[in-house]
Amino acid sequence: MGEEGTEGTVHLLCLAASSGVPLFCRSSRGGAPARQQLPFSVIGSLNGVHMFGQNLEVQLSSARTEDTTVVWKSFHDSITLIVLSSEEGTSELRLERLLQMVFGAMVLLVGLEELSNIRNVERLKKELRASYRLIDSFLGDSELIGDLTQCVDCVVPPEGSLLQEALSGFAEAAGTAFVSLVVSGRVVAATESWWRLGMPEAVLLPWLVGSLPPQAARDYPVYLPHGSPAVPHRLLTLTLLPDLELCLLCGPRPHLSQLDAQLLERWWQPLLEPLRGCLPLGPRALPAGFPLHTDILGLLLLHLELKRCLFTVEPSRDKEPSPEHRRRLLRSFYTLVTATHFPPEPGQPDEKAEEAVHRAQVARACYLVSGTEEPGTGWRLVALQLGPRRLLLLLSAQSPTYGLRGLATHTLHALTPLL
Repeated sequence: MGEEGTEGTVHLLCLAASSGVPLFCRSSRGGAPARQQLPFSVIGSLNGVHMFGQNLEVQLSSARTEDTTVVWKSFHDSITLIVLSSEEGTSELRLERLLQMVFGAMVLLVGLEELSNIRNVERLKKELRASYRLIDSFLGDSELIGDLTQCVDCVVPPEGSLLQEALSGFAEAAGTAFVSLVVSGRVVAATESWWRLGMPEAVLLPWLVGSLPPQAARDYPVYLPHGSPAVPHRLLTLTLLPDLELCLLCGPRPHLSQLDAQLLERWWQPLLEPLRGCLPLGPRALPAGFPLHTDILGLLLLHLELKRCLFTVEPSRDKEPSPEHRRRLLRSFYTLVTATHFPPEPGQPDEKAEEAVHRAQVARACYLVSGTEEPGTGWRLVALQLGPRRLLLLLSAQSPTYGLRGLATHTLHALTPLL
């Protein structure tokens, strides 16, 4: 299995579909932003071959060369996005979902009207600069995985019921039904209305908050790509502790000044210790002391109906491989099992009718041995699906292959009450 995200370059191109004028180009190398730009002749050729196919009523969606994968996608007959990746093991599924998230980010910060009906290319270029930081975070080596799974990255706080009660009370006092508590881009707790947000904004909003530079308070205009792509809302954020922010989605009211210190102290000062307990949850996701088998090096738990996930590579940090390597292994394994072994997630646009009919015939578990064939070397990866939950585990080489399914089943049962 190739490891997605290993050293390589990713180029993302955005063009006006009708004219072929480039709106922006973003690049990354080895997971870090890069200044390397594609020559205009290459950009023109990539767009030209796509337009040539469209004129012949042929939809060109992807292509592979010896060392590069290219994916094209058009949105509203107005915007064409093209991504080229020379990262080893890059899958088309990953790149297709990357383009969906990029366009969602563009709508989130610019609005669909500006993108679907381009009146002034130069003005649009300037407006799209506001989305660069968010888009670059998709291209980088993020600790989050919602861009790939299209599920909200969550954590499990040790005193969740107390936080949930305070969140509901604060939302009522603030006059908005859409409130969440976010740590490092992951949702700790949220109101029912926030959880009902559609995709992709449910993933994009906490990701946006996590990508912005620290600030005590923000009043940020956003569009909701699914729920309100033409009319902007306001995203208010209030920092309770470093990396722990209160997020409110609202209309013209309340004004940021109405959310004064007295209101915050009333609801959150009594919960200072539970709030502090949320800070380590960013990369860890699970409460301290949660029992996991010592062979587990990383896990990804998805609830496919709720569209939420838990993702961590923190267990047994003293063992190889590094956290970055673990994330790459799990991301690559997710794309493999999603594209090959398991049915598409409910509601995915790539799900075909015949695939839905034959759900009963697809695999419910699979495993993969990565690395050399020598005993005690490499890593084990196992995936298990039970009902709406899908669990992926990265395990050390000491874990015997005959016990993988049993270990995964036991772990999934232990995690089920959390998600």
